[in-house]
Amino acid sequence: MTTKSILCVGVGVPRLPADWELIAAATPAEARRHYKARPCAVGLLIVQEVDRCDDLHAFLLDHWAVHWIAVLPPAALEQPAWRQLVRDHCIDYHTTPVDHERLRHALGHALGMAALRHDAGPPRANDDAMLAGQSTAIQRLRRHIVKVAAASAPVLIWGESGSGKELAAQAVHAHSPRRKGPFVPINCGAIPAALIQSELFGHERGAFTGAARDKRGLIESAQGGSIFLDEIGDLPMELQANLLRFLQEKTIYRVGGTRSIAVDARVIAASHVNLAQAVQRGAFREDLYYRLNVLALDVPPLRERGEDLLPLAEHFFHAFASERAPRVRGFSSRAAQSMRDYHWPGNVRELINRVRRAMVMAEGRLIQPQDLGLGAAAAAPAPLQLDDARIRAERDAIDASLLRAGRNITLAARDLGVSRMTLYRLLAKHGIAAPSHASYTDGQSE
Repeated sequence: MTTKSILCVGVGVPRLPADWELIAAATPAEARRHYKARPCAVGLLIVQEVDRCDDLHAFLLDHWAVHWIAVLPPAALEQPAWRQLVRDHCIDYHTTPVDHERLRHALGHALGMAALRHDAGPPRANDDAMLAGQSTAIQRLRRHIVKVAAASAPVLIWGESGSGKELAAQAVHAHSPRRKGPFVPINCGAIPAALIQSELFGHERGAFTGAARDKRGLIESAQGGSIFLDEIGDLPMELQANLLRFLQEKTIYRVGGTRSIAVDARVIAASHVNLAQAVQRGAFREDLYYRLNVLALDVPPLRERGEDLLPLAEHFFHAFASERAPRVRGFSSRAAQSMRDYHWPGNVRELINRVRRAMVMAEGRLIQPQDLGLGAAAAAPAPLQLDDARIRAERDAIDASLLRAGRNITLAARDLGVSRMTLYRLLAKHGIAAPSHASYTDGQSE
């Protein structure tokens, strides 16, 4: 895909610079064939009065990843269906007769933003974004992970539910000398009590009804790598003794077996409950606790990672882009503020779920607090001090200006009476995402 190729759908090709490649298609059907052979990051949609809105809507829905710019007759914008199509699918629009200079500028900007996105590569939903960020707490965790990974002793990870304990365990394994070996995760609370011993340690043929053959356990399958025991506090007391023996002797006995089996696997355990307190209650073996708690890691909750909150939300917005309603372009400033004000008891997992729900349920162009399920928190904010009120008013003014300007920085800065550089600094100050491929709109209100 060349960075200067544009798919033009419709009749009436505009004048473009010589170094731009225009792939012209008179109909959506023809455009589908061209796009399949030559995918483009930017598209130009030329609407005629005879065109059917439904046909174009179906085509654009199938090609949502393209940055579309529409050219329409002024009369088309008087019809709700065409306005809805532009809101749902286009990053910008122009009316006929076309101002070719302005259109070339819009296309050039779209091409530039598409090239930056292509260079960065698409974000992934299953990467280690939960451990990414610039907050002091998460940077400290990353430093500790590297140090802990170099050792061979057991690791005990503590963190609230949804904070990313398994990802921290995976990071320890990935940075360790055992990285080429298997990483075997086990949720101790998810395996039925009647099966957990067989699942962990395996069994011999004939050990019980249904044991028709020998079976390796999960610990044995982690040979040469790491075994991650999540929610180890849920492990039954009788199995805690077996695990302690493995940690001491590096051997196991299968259920029904009489011979010991040596297993070279590092144990990484995690819990959302305080194991020291569980020891005092008699719910967890003290000797096992001290065997596990050699190298400790604390995964910070999301509420302690204020600087990372909005970047994480943006990451998950793009990572799950295939699920979003086509009209949704990003987060409103009010949604961003509601996320800052929220306590996030479910941590990063809750943030992922709320963002995914909002991307589907949002009815406007920008996600609002109620789309995130945070409307009540936003509707009754704590009393503002004077400085807080000024900051909030400034943020709202910037957001409103960006909307009026169609997310165009130059026009928004002119509207606010400041320079472009000043506006960029204000955006950074208030944590407002700078306009990008996903935030350019037709200038409609939220």
